[in-house]
Amino acid sequence: MMPSRQVVLGAGKRVAPFVHRTPVLTSRLLNELSGAEVFFKCENLQKMGAFKMRGAINVIQQLSKAQKEAGVVTHSSGNFGQALALAANNLGVKAYIVMPSSAPIVKIEAVKAYGGLVTITAPSLEAREKSAADIVKEKGAVFLHPSNDLQVILGQGTAALELLEDQPNLEYIMSPVGGGGLIAGTALAAHYLGTNCRVIGGEPMEVDDAYRSLKSGKIAYNASTDTIADGLKTNLGDKNFPIIRELVPEIIRVEEEEIISAMKLIWERMKLVIEPSSAVPFAALLKEKEKFINKRIGIILSGGNVELSNLPF
Repeated sequence: MMPSRQVVLGAGKRVAPFVHRTPVLTSRLLNELSGAEVFFKCENLQKMGAFKMRGAINVIQQLSKAQKEAGVVTHSSGNFGQALALAANNLGVKAYIVMPSSAPIVKIEAVKAYGGLVTITAPSLEAREKSAADIVKEKGAVFLHPSNDLQVILGQGTAALELLEDQPNLEYIMSPVGGGGLIAGTALAAHYLGTNCRVIGGEPMEVDDAYRSLKSGKIAYNASTDTIADGLKTNLGDKNFPIIRELVPEIIRVEEEEIISAMKLIWERMKLVIEPSSAVPFAALLKEKEKFINKRIGIILSGGNVELSNLPF
């Protein structure tokens, strides 16, 4: 069942005291290049550098007193682990973060700096899930999924809520698609707060499971995940896919070089540090710009946690 308007707005009120209200920026040059009027919601400037702080804050606040005392656990190679560690720290809750040995040292150190209790495991999903399950059994901690949890989805949607409060006449909002939490939350926000505002996803051609899922009506998977947009390698889930299927009419796929080109433009022209995943919706706009001529478009810049020693340009 679709969450109500009241439930969607309630997440906005819960999350607001604990996150940055990130700026909405524009660029005359990027407007000229795209042929549209583009408003970038800068979640790369969010606490811990990504929108995922929002979902983490919202889901922890919904736990009972006993659950909060037992703590929370997730498995993550990056952004959600950092978000959950920081959100839990802010709310006085223990956070157990299972991380693969392949995770960048900088991300492991960031989770520890935010107060997360890190367990390193083999890089397979099976190993991560087993380790998280062991912590649930041993500590009684509550397992939280990074994207396939309604309270996480509602929290992630608060970025679009703020965007629509600042720019109420948007005709489209474009979001990257990975695990599906951000685009599902964005679609709910646009459904209740927008005026005929359509949400469109951007997805790498190399991991186009969401595109195929929307076409077939059932969740698809990827045989390989060879994309520079490392935040978009995960699959949709049974909580977010029904929302996406109902409220997202289209997903535009982009090639790797289109992602890199869009990322470089935003770095150079807007002086914004964004990660490759953040560039995907802008790449999608540039790819199909004839469709969006003279339209008012919001774009969620999802994060800025990029390894500076490994830039693609």
